[in-house]
Amino acid sequence: MKEDLQYIKQRFNIIGNAPLLNRAIEVAMQVAATDLSVLITGESGTGKESFSKIIHALSPYRHGNFIAINCGAIPEGTIDAELFGHEKGAFTGALESRKGYFEEANGGTIFLDEIGEMPLGTQTRLLRVLEYGEYLKVGGSNVQKTKVRVVAATHVDLLYAIKQGKFREDLYYRLNTVPIHIPPLRERGVDIIQLFHKFSSDFAAKYRVKPLEISSDSKDILRTYAFPGNIRQLKNIVEQMALLEKVVMITPKVLEQYLPKAQSHTLPVLYKKWQDHGMQEYIYPILFDLKRDIAELKALMFNFIESGKSPIIKEQAQLGAYSDADNKQIHFLDTTQSFKEANLHDMSYTTENLSIEAQEQVLIRRSLQKNHGNRKNAADDLGISERTLYRKIKQYEIEASDFNQ
Repeated sequence: MKEDLQYIKQRFNIIGNAPLLNRAIEVAMQVAATDLSVLITGESGTGKESFSKIIHALSPYRHGNFIAINCGAIPEGTIDAELFGHEKGAFTGALESRKGYFEEANGGTIFLDEIGEMPLGTQTRLLRVLEYGEYLKVGGSNVQKTKVRVVAATHVDLLYAIKQGKFREDLYYRLNTVPIHIPPLRERGVDIIQLFHKFSSDFAAKYRVKPLEISSDSKDILRTYAFPGNIRQLKNIVEQMALLEKVVMITPKVLEQYLPKAQSHTLPVLYKKWQDHGMQEYIYPILFDLKRDIAELKALMFNFIESGKSPIIKEQAQLGAYSDADNKQIHFLDTTQSFKEANLHDMSYTTENLSIEAQEQVLIRRSLQKNHGNRKNAADDLGISERTLYRKIKQYEIEASDFNQ
């Protein structure tokens, strides 16, 4: 199995030896010989399509076509026709009959990426294909037969989507016969450095430059960085440095110029992740309680300041021994003036609007204003798709034209 594992890595250009990665490859190898449906989960940019190709290449369907489809990239009004085909005159513009992907892939494998974006109506059609191997073309009445291996992938929590009524529970369990989870890059340890050198070598050959080297301090930064974009993000960063940097050795100072700041990049992604997993109902009460506790502490300190006394425990290392070492009594020092000089006397408590919808509207409006109404750039700043931004603008009745300049 170990020799087979290394062969598969070389064949499909998979770099790394993280235990979670190896386990995912082993499961893909084991399930490939069966007819079972497979659901691949993992964050965007982790390489889910590579695993679908492993399953196809080692399966009885390997002599048939392999077709990869991004369900989120096909408009809802046309996805049925794309997947299952249509008859002539089925809709405006259908001037002739057309084959769908399931007909084209008959005897092969279909990879349905971002299955969580598939409309409910299309999910019903897909379920019939999985259970009976049959479907109807759009506008057709004759049942079509197909024998296709279906591999699906998603970066969202489908169980939460089921609770929201956005995904069929029966389809989930039909797809999830064998689950494969691809670990995010941040959980793969030294694999990050191996991937850096691999990309550095590739881009050195592409742009005819010397391969980049990386200092030990920079390696530590890479290993601890969150990489919300995973392998795709790391590859993009290395390509930028290979093309733009004149130095070969990458130091922390150079590297940090290419790593997005935590505040400007991570916050929208984290915010969206709370939404995807339904965590706002837990997070916001915690934040509210924390704010209240801080306010109470401020009020307590303010009272001490007004009275001219502030409670400070004398630490032995800084202020000498306690007057009562056994009881560790609290000593009161007159700190009124120092606090006032530090402008700490203004500790009024105000309750802010912590509504998730309100905060979301503020983020969207600020991003649209910043990007002068450009929705694509605004969506990139927010860490969401342009289609999601369009839906949010409509939901909150935001006039994007107000921000055009």
